[in-house]
Amino acid sequence: MIKMRTGIYPGSFDPLTNGHLDIIERSVHIFDRVILAVANDNNKQSLFSVEERMAMIEQAVAAYDGVEVEAFDGLLMHYAKEKGAVAVIRGLRAVSDFEYEFQMSLMNRKLEPEIETVFLMTSAQNAFISSSMIKQVVSLQGDIHGLVPERVELALLEKFKK
Repeated sequence: MIKMRTGIYPGSFDPLTNGHLDIIERSVHIFDRVILAVANDNNKQSLFSVEERMAMIEQAVAAYDGVEVEAFDGLLMHYAKEKGAVAVIRGLRAVSDFEYEFQMSLMNRKLEPEIETVFLMTSAQNAFISSSMIKQVVSLQGDIHGLVPERVELALLEKFKK
């Protein structure tokens, strides 16, 4: 029996961006199964409900084989172990992301030493994109076309309709 390599890509995905999709697209070439783990309780005020985020993500990743979307609560490493993951996938945009992600990966390793953290750099064209920046631009009636999937763009425009 062949063991499947499962990677967990966690996040709030509030909202999903093309930067996230870039990491997902490259993750499916590394792992047999990629679970997008949408955090229920992420200590952030979310614009979209977990159900809204999951629906947008599921549509955006429908073309990718081996990608699943699930919500999770509690410690990521407990969830990753429960799912049989060999790694947690983290996207990096810039050096400024690294310090936080490095600390998080060390804590995760302490909690579950057998689960690795894999860092993937986003492509240059997506390096400036963050969910918080997207929300800010839309809230000020800026153009986000091409920075998020179409369904996400429409949902954002609806949320910020004045």
